[in-house]
Amino acid sequence: MFLCLRRLNRHAWLACLTALLAGWNLPASPVCAGESAKEEPVPAENLTDASGAVEVAAAVDALLQKTFDAAKATPAERADDEDFLRRVSLDLTGTIPTASDVTLFGLDPSPDRRAKAIERMLASEAWAENWARYWRDVLFLRATNMRAGLASQAFLDWMKMNLQQNRSWDQIATEIITATGPVTENGATALFYIQEAEPENVAGEVSRIFLGIQMQCANCHDHPWDRWKREQFHELAAFFPRTALRQQNPGDIRTFELVSVNTSPGDPGERLQQLKAGVDRIFDFADRNRDGRLEKSEAGNTPLSRGFDLLLQTGDKNKDGALSKTEIREMPAPPAPMMRRGATEHMMPDLNNPAAAGSRIDPKFFISESAPEPGLSDLERRETLARYLTSTQTEWFSKAFVNRLWAELTGEGFYSPIDDMGPDRKAVHPEVIELLAAQFTAHQYDIRWLMKTIALTRAYQRQIRPQDPSGETPAFAAASPTRLRGDQVYQSLTTSLGLEPVANAAPRGMAGGGPFARRSPREQFSELFGFDPSTPQADVTGTIPQALFLMNGAVIQSQIRATGNTRLAALLRTYPDDADALAELYLLVLSREPSEQERRIATEHIAAVGNRGEAFEDLLWSLLNSSEFLSRR
Repeated sequence: MFLCLRRLNRHAWLACLTALLAGWNLPASPVCAGESAKEEPVPAENLTDASGAVEVAAAVDALLQKTFDAAKATPAERADDEDFLRRVSLDLTGTIPTASDVTLFGLDPSPDRRAKAIERMLASEAWAENWARYWRDVLFLRATNMRAGLASQAFLDWMKMNLQQNRSWDQIATEIITATGPVTENGATALFYIQEAEPENVAGEVSRIFLGIQMQCANCHDHPWDRWKREQFHELAAFFPRTALRQQNPGDIRTFELVSVNTSPGDPGERLQQLKAGVDRIFDFADRNRDGRLEKSEAGNTPLSRGFDLLLQTGDKNKDGALSKTEIREMPAPPAPMMRRGATEHMMPDLNNPAAAGSRIDPKFFISESAPEPGLSDLERRETLARYLTSTQTEWFSKAFVNRLWAELTGEGFYSPIDDMGPDRKAVHPEVIELLAAQFTAHQYDIRWLMKTIALTRAYQRQIRPQDPSGETPAFAAASPTRLRGDQVYQSLTTSLGLEPVANAAPRGMAGGGPFARRSPREQFSELFGFDPSTPQADVTGTIPQALFLMNGAVIQSQIRATGNTRLAALLRTYPDDADALAELYLLVLSREPSEQERRIATEHIAAVGNRGEAFEDLLWSLLNSSEFLSRR
């Protein structure tokens, strides 16, 4: 907090104090005129559909209330309109509401205004964009392919299209699992591409994302805490050995496509020839110390990482534990059994002899123990897995999605971490996730329906209050504050400052600079402020570079000026009265009016500075740097 000086004088210290008070003033903000924090029922007949979301939301709240009553715990009251609107706008559309949105919402006398706002946002393009970016982060922030960004825009476009069309979660999952085609054109191929189409990597991510079960520990040994065995993990991986990434134009790293390989290549050295053809590009990328040698640690996520030990055994002529360009170019084709990645059946490695071919493993789905019939092609195998995975009998498919969505919207999940569930884990309020999962399944995995249902619950709409240090208060008795994702911060900044959001600069083939072309402002911002959405909120913290960007970044400094064509300058011209300007500034940045304490401190600061423009610059800077702006309340 001592780094918050924007000017080295007493004015900056007052601005810093304002920032701290704005960030720490956590009690519920004042309610709008005519609004009460009292719980109000949302009449089902006033909704625009008969989906049953209101009834299910009420049933969820009734189950939670039973737990609260049994624990003699009093849940928090309903959040006021200002806090609700900011929360639901960030959750559904990824940005804060405008000042006029807040004012109009507070003036709406209809008792179902919250339900109408939820439906309006769920039908917006902004909702589809926001959640496409969320799923981009879920997949891409666990990528093993250093060139993963090549497929980012294609995935965003594809996911946004699916959400806009309200395609069901089982349809989306099926398309991802069965995808083929160019990775820059078919966004559904992203999961395979960013995991290098390695069966073990893909299996781990399929289980984690679609079932909420982390199986990757069973790659090398039986799971140390769960019931899953090593053989079960490799039986899941055995659905994927016939997928491969190939360059449409050999040597061009921008033209990868995901293909099915249903027969073993006639030349066991076919992949080695591809490596030889692209050796210069590989070294340019991976040989960071430029010593002309690649060790296993440097091979990292290049094509050489696949079977590096086998290639080293074959081509390391001087036995220095590394490969040179010459050694790769002169390397003889290894025996067919050693080309494990080119095989059409999955081989579970022999841990005692990594260079051996390993044991053949046939595909089997570890949840139901179902197995496809022999002789199926790659796509037939993956289609079979998709049916197993999305079956109404596979409870973890619906539970994983419900748990993830509930945690993202309320701040904590029934299981934590949200992607580490399974029969050996214990849920909080198990009866609630059972109800929601059953209803999600009954509604054909309708994503919008589930979001609407959760947003209508009292659990979602409760006020935030300090956590009980004793840990005895049941979960979901109050809302939990969460840190905004990078895209939400970016969108909120552009909304507050009146800037036009900039889309990704090089959407498809990264034209004009290859895969490492200059990134757009949004991409750079996401890299600075982004985090894996699967990470527990307790583990998500701010960083010094983030703080420095908001405090001293050129973009922020240029946009908080009280002169020129900035949003602040226009605000001060429109509202000559300081009290009105202050109220509008708070609405603009924090989506609420200032408290009496905040009004007093700000008024004293304006008087002490003696320069209206400079004082309001300090106030705007303080609000943008407050913890409240960076979090969901």
